[in-house]
Amino acid sequence: MILSISGVVLFGVIVVLFFRKDGLKGSHAVVSVLFGFYLSSTAIAPSIKAGGESLASLLGGLKF
Repeated sequence: MILSISGVVLFGVIVVLFFRKDGLKGSHAVVSVLFGFYLSSTAIAPSIKAGGESLASLLGGLKF
């Protein structure tokens, strides 16, 4: 667990730096995927999934 949390923090910082400095390039996308992979193995993953489902249902309920 210690390794996955430190990996999430490391990849999160790298992703933020990439977005601020250069925009997202192909190699940066690989780091973003690794960040998502490590984030999905943490205890916050169910909360992120629930938030995404809630946002999807909110957007699905909008009528134009």
